[in-house]
Amino acid sequence: MKIFHKKNAKKYYVKYFSGFSLQNEETLFKNYICNSDTTVVGFSYGAQKAFDYAYETENRVDRLILLSPAFFQNKTKSFKRMQLHYFESNQKNYIKQFLINSTSPSTIDISTYLKEGTYQELTSLLNYQWSKDKIDEIINRGISIEVFLGSEDKIIDSVQVNNFFSFLNTYMIHGAGHLLKEYT
Repeated sequence: MKIFHKKNAKKYYVKYFSGFSLQNEETLFKNYICNSDTTVVGFSYGAQKAFDYAYETENRVDRLILLSPAFFQNKTKSFKRMQLHYFESNQKNYIKQFLINSTSPSTIDISTYLKEGTYQELTSLLNYQWSKDKIDEIINRGISIEVFLGSEDKIIDSVQVNNFFSFLNTYMIHGAGHLLKEYT
């Protein structure tokens, strides 16, 4: 019988990217995250950052998990300008409403994960362009991509996002919102 001491135990560190106005919320997604140091995960705005990291890094990545990826390339310029205007005119109310929409239809309290987002982050989030060519390059490097969406998402249009990512391993969680949680 071999006894392992704590110093010999392998530790796994998933590279995780947080959503807009959030920090340390990865515990909310423990059912979707595998323990592997070659996994990259991002939620919403963080999914954009995780995707860019997987595309640009020279480090080994085997799996990329996109949780409710922020997807606004189907929105008009006026919609994006309006979002930025509301944010700029009353940042606290904008973030409050954003977090309410993020948690719906659940009643989970995510205030402990709050980190005030910036105008620059929101601009980046709204104007991000997902590229099928970059997705193909990532896949050709042997990286598995999984996308998880909630059918009741009030932040993104999960049907359009599902259509865009349909050639990947995409999972629609019925009755769940942006946080991939159902009504509680």
